[in-house]
Amino acid sequence: MARHSLDASDNHHKGLAALSLGALGVVFGDIGTSPLYAFKEAFGGEHALPMNEANVLGVLSLIFWAVMLIVSVKYVSFVLRFDNKGEGGVLALLALASKVFSRNRKLSRVATVIAVFAASLFYGDAVITPAISVLSAVEGISVATPALERWVVPATIAILIGVFSLQPYGTGKIGRLFGPITLVWFFIIGALGVMSIAATPSILRALDPSYALGFAVHAPGLTFVALGSVFLALTGGEALYADMGHFGRKPIRIAWFGLVLPALMLNYLGQGALVLRNPAAVKNPFYLLAPAELLLPMVALATIATVIASQATISGAFSVTQQASRLGYLPRIPVTHTSESERGQIYIGQLNWLMLVIVVLLVLGFGSSTHLAAAYGIAVSATMALETALVALVVMAVGGRARVYLLGVLLAVFLVELLFFASNSTKIAAGGWFPILCGLTIFTLLTTWKRGSEVLSADSARRNVPLQGFCEHLSDITRVPGTAIFFSANRQVVPATLLHNLKHNKVLHERVVFLTVTTEDVPKVLDEERIEIEMLVPQSVYQVVVRYGFMEDPDAIHVLKLLGQRGLRFELEETTFFLGKSTIARAEHRGLFTWRREVFRWMQRNAPSAVEYFNLPPDRVIELGTQLRL
Repeated sequence: MARHSLDASDNHHKGLAALSLGALGVVFGDIGTSPLYAFKEAFGGEHALPMNEANVLGVLSLIFWAVMLIVSVKYVSFVLRFDNKGEGGVLALLALASKVFSRNRKLSRVATVIAVFAASLFYGDAVITPAISVLSAVEGISVATPALERWVVPATIAILIGVFSLQPYGTGKIGRLFGPITLVWFFIIGALGVMSIAATPSILRALDPSYALGFAVHAPGLTFVALGSVFLALTGGEALYADMGHFGRKPIRIAWFGLVLPALMLNYLGQGALVLRNPAAVKNPFYLLAPAELLLPMVALATIATVIASQATISGAFSVTQQASRLGYLPRIPVTHTSESERGQIYIGQLNWLMLVIVVLLVLGFGSSTHLAAAYGIAVSATMALETALVALVVMAVGGRARVYLLGVLLAVFLVELLFFASNSTKIAAGGWFPILCGLTIFTLLTTWKRGSEVLSADSARRNVPLQGFCEHLSDITRVPGTAIFFSANRQVVPATLLHNLKHNKVLHERVVFLTVTTEDVPKVLDEERIEIEMLVPQSVYQVVVRYGFMEDPDAIHVLKLLGQRGLRFELEETTFFLGKSTIARAEHRGLFTWRREVFRWMQRNAPSAVEYFNLPPDRVIELGTQLRL
């Protein structure tokens, strides 16, 4: 018994170690590459601070305590507790909040607006992260060999094209390399920091919060401006929560406190020690920490690390898009699963190539990591503040003994995040306008689709025929061979497609299935719990409900196999799928919000086909539609 317990304990520790190692690459890739540009930006760019010891210690103290408060306290210690069936992220939090506020429509509406806007801002972050990360890494070439500076932008674009071109193949095979490479990265940047700190140990004074407070008191204007650069050390912190479902709370906490946090702080302090010894090194203190002979290998390692950080962000954009579609904020979007074992590894082709185009344009338009830094912080700071507000709403609703204490901590964090947002807002003209414009555009699209879909659903509901008692009137209708599957959004009513078919064709198949696909407020549903079958007319009419999690893709062929396992077998060659499509007619009289109707119509025209979404055989589908005039 003791031996068995020891083996189980060993396996548990090995699994925990593997998950912690995996979390290094996926979860911490973004925040792990922040030392490439965060400290440097405080003393460079349009709002550069004067180079002196007081400012260096003040900035480093701000970085340390900001990381401790926002990342260590808020995310790692607190927010990770708020999961939806093990999943994190702002849309998973929205699903959790929807259950909590089920009886309070006003709070539910507020929570929805906060979550959807935060998710919208994420897209701005998703395209800026690959651009600034890879660009800042490749800029090390110009430090090693100034003559190669003109090749920085072309090399960056070439690497980014390579990154996005690999997306269709998935991250399964290369994902196993992410953890070990990032492990090496953190060890090296930490070691370089230790070497520099050893040469100037007085830099450790920056850990004293009085230096941050003194900097704020004696130079409030400079402190406010510096916060925009300090915040760059936090970017990627929100990924801790978003990627929780992949690894779990414990591995993330072990990786953060055991390696990532110490390595990051050692490197930032090492950069500060370097510029105190040599103020000219502020042009790129990260790379100048390394000995000359190791400079090019560091550029190569940094480039690989930023590719990993970019990969995690791109994958996150795919996941957010899929979740938004499942929750009804986007049209049905076909997703390619790139791993047979990991459903979370997905690929969305159109989004991938659109992101590549935008990322390349950002690199060409801004030209350097310093210019891009102005656009970077505002999206993440707004997202963090909105996420804190959403968590606070959930805490208020849930209650408990510690509610007052928790709300006090969240209020303090929220005020700090608002300060960061306000500081980053000073850079709107210098590039901060881009993520704001991006977020507002995405928010408009998401809410327009949701609202348009609700209008169509309400119109359909007015014309609904109750299912109860309907089947009793089918005996006199002419039957034809085969099976007809009618998709229906509401299991309590007769599918509109069936009514249209009876109206125009005046026949009914020998076997009829009313199929309702539902999206649950959980990430995934087990196959054993996916299917519910009810026989309405013996051996003739069936009602089937298929349940999916909001991170899953419907698959009609797989559903037929599951039905066969439950005794309801189909011959695909004798089965016809009936789909319905409702549209909103063009406005007869233009008004203030006519443009939203046209946006919805445009989204409908360009929405992926339901045939692709449900994985239906195209030659077995009939689509019947109606048009709504408002």
